[in-house]
Amino acid sequence: MKIYNTLTKKKEEFVPIEPGKVRMYVCGPTVYNFIHIGNARPMIVFDTVRRYMEYKGYDVNYVSNFTDVDDKIIKKANEEGVTAEEIAKRYIAECKKDMEGLHVRPATKHPLATEEIGGMIEMIQELMEKGYAYEKNGTVYFRTRKFKEYGKLSHKNLDDLQSGNRSLLVSGEEEKEDPLDFVLWKPKKEGEPSWPSPWGNGRPGWHIECSVMSKKYLGDQIDIHAGGEDLVFPHHENEIAQSEAANGKEFAHYWMHNAFLNIDNKKMSKSLGNFFTVRDIEEKYDLQVLRFFMLSAHYRSPLNFSADLMTAAKNGLERIRTAVSRLVNLTKELQGDWKEGEMETVKEPLEALAAKFDEAMDDDFNTADAISVIFEMVKLANTAVTEESSLAAAEAVRHEILTLCDILGIQGQVQEELLDSEIEALIQERTAARKARDFARADAIRQELLEKGIILEDTRQGVTWKRA
Repeated sequence: MKIYNTLTKKKEEFVPIEPGKVRMYVCGPTVYNFIHIGNARPMIVFDTVRRYMEYKGYDVNYVSNFTDVDDKIIKKANEEGVTAEEIAKRYIAECKKDMEGLHVRPATKHPLATEEIGGMIEMIQELMEKGYAYEKNGTVYFRTRKFKEYGKLSHKNLDDLQSGNRSLLVSGEEEKEDPLDFVLWKPKKEGEPSWPSPWGNGRPGWHIECSVMSKKYLGDQIDIHAGGEDLVFPHHENEIAQSEAANGKEFAHYWMHNAFLNIDNKKMSKSLGNFFTVRDIEEKYDLQVLRFFMLSAHYRSPLNFSADLMTAAKNGLERIRTAVSRLVNLTKELQGDWKEGEMETVKEPLEALAAKFDEAMDDDFNTADAISVIFEMVKLANTAVTEESSLAAAEAVRHEILTLCDILGIQGQVQEELLDSEIEALIQERTAARKARDFARADAIRQELLEKGIILEDTRQGVTWKRA
């Protein structure tokens, strides 16, 4: 398995620190609003990386944080007249709903920055003791030039940064020993949440948060650190400086970054009116279509979002689901083990395509090529599996398509609608359960029907139902 490493700018064979185990940290969102589709791309991409690693037999410890203290959260809280904690909790809950809709599995751990302040203070103290940090008027800064390898991830030169691009520098330069030094701890301002520290009440800088959460839940060294390409500099560059200065060893072996998402070939922004949250998209499309669309391009390629491309993704997903539905219906009629000739026409081509899927994913998680393989399987299903085929052949093709879809987090099979007769039978069972005072079973049946889109209404005349 090869991974493109931002650090070395080349594809490298993946060798885990500990055989059979993967330690992976993915920078999560700052929770001050509903997540937008730009936030959704890394969530989907790295969830897919994790799924494939697990499919290959790795035990993946997958940590993805929520940044729950930040200027934007504080601004939103002040606008609404509530606490920053209330804003953060609200949008963490909403984010988790969107992740579920996108079929993004919960991380092994979702740490919150505000719950790890103690560890951040400890790491800052350690950096100060080692001479990598200093305090001025309650603010603690990191001595960027003292870390000799600064710039190794973003491939930026320190002197070029200082002379050429002032916008990259952190504010408060008059206090700093060097304009390139960045903040580890900032003093409290009126109306902001704060925590006690040896340097006075205040809150951590953004970069130190991820260094500490990664260290606590994954150890001093991790296999993969991932996020959007906008995080390469300064966030990930600063994380490397802090972590390696404090821990005295290489922080992450592989750095993965997904490319930007554009809207109709333009950068997404509120001022252009082309800013979409996941909720906005959900009003028009099944979120499985959004996931399918995101995976239709390689994660390191810029991705352009448009109505036409979403329609193409919708049609592509429907093509897979239609083929699977046809196979499901065939299996109800077919029987028997493999027939003569099916090894050559079905089994061998199917195994070759499964190997081709692995080959695509082993090459830096090329989901675009992996989806092409699934379409080749769909073609095989539609041409080689007929009413004359064996049950074994139909089952094998159906199982393989669904397995590969599941690795990508795509639901290749939609739940079949209940027949009217099945609904009526369940309603009768529920009525009998209620008469027997088995209310737990009655409630379970109502919930089961609700999950399948059937709404019950108890009236004086009896139970009526409708499809949602």
